[in-house]
Amino acid sequence: MKKLTKLFAMMLAVMMVCSIAAVSASAETTLQFGTTVNEQDSFQVAAEKFAELVKERTNGEYVIEIYPNGTLGGEADMLEQMSMGMLDMGIITAGPFVNYSAMMGVLDMPFLFASNEEAYKILDGDIGKELLDTLEDANLKGLAYAERGFRNITNSVKPVANAADVAGLKLRVMENEIYTATFKALGVNAVPMNWQDTLTALQQGTVEGQENPINVIWSYKMWEYNQKYCVLDRHSYSTAIITMSLDLFNSLDEATQEIFVNAAQEAAEYERAWVAEKEAGQLQEIKDNGIEVIENPDVNSFREAVQVVYDAYPQYADYIARIQAELA
Repeated sequence: MKKLTKLFAMMLAVMMVCSIAAVSASAETTLQFGTTVNEQDSFQVAAEKFAELVKERTNGEYVIEIYPNGTLGGEADMLEQMSMGMLDMGIITAGPFVNYSAMMGVLDMPFLFASNEEAYKILDGDIGKELLDTLEDANLKGLAYAERGFRNITNSVKPVANAADVAGLKLRVMENEIYTATFKALGVNAVPMNWQDTLTALQQGTVEGQENPINVIWSYKMWEYNQKYCVLDRHSYSTAIITMSLDLFNSLDEATQEIFVNAAQEAAEYERAWVAEKEAGQLQEIKDNGIEVIENPDVNSFREAVQVVYDAYPQYADYIARIQAELA
């Protein structure tokens, strides 16, 4: 009888251990992932793919909830929150990162890349990874470079075919020193402003235009915000970094860290392909809704006008030389 009692106790203990293990295995950690864009934007595509891959590869242990439309704050707000460990994750355009790592500003230099392929080669290579590592001093973990794309100017006043045409326009630019310097070099009245306030400013005529990639011009229906002209000057390639709190990243075990990094890279590449596939149709829809698109402006006039920006930032000379050598 004692043997049976002892056997029963052992079986009960084993069952309890298995039950605890099962509960632990099924427990899930929910992470908040913020964006400032709407659900039609390419950032949403990247975020959803990333969430899907993380959930699948951690067997449901990590579930990522996406909060679009600036629900968790503007980009500068979200970066600050991640740096302080108060927000888990987000996808942020390159502009605000210079406030956390001075060297990240090199990616904002005008006409740095001539094509998407050039950008991918640098961003996915050693230089790109090295730049992401510089964010760790600000308690941020850059996982991968998604895409915002080549930026183009829209306005409500006149068509722009060369650098001289853009002079005098009052344009919203990202809250970034190099973007402001670039447009001032073009003679623009540059107004740094977060995206949440930009749409109202465009509607009210506080600013006459803005600059963004085709996907943003399309997804936010810029034709509904008094924008009548668009010039495809491709003055800057704007990346978007899938970012998380370094505290959170460091709390993960090594295998899970690898899952997050690889999932972010795959999501970034997936989003880039989505952008490329959709761009022609989006551009046509922009035209169909009344925006006059100048597709072949005098890009050399823009390049010449902004050369002073390179002269003003000698601290990026080494990185620029390395990038140019890599692309040669």
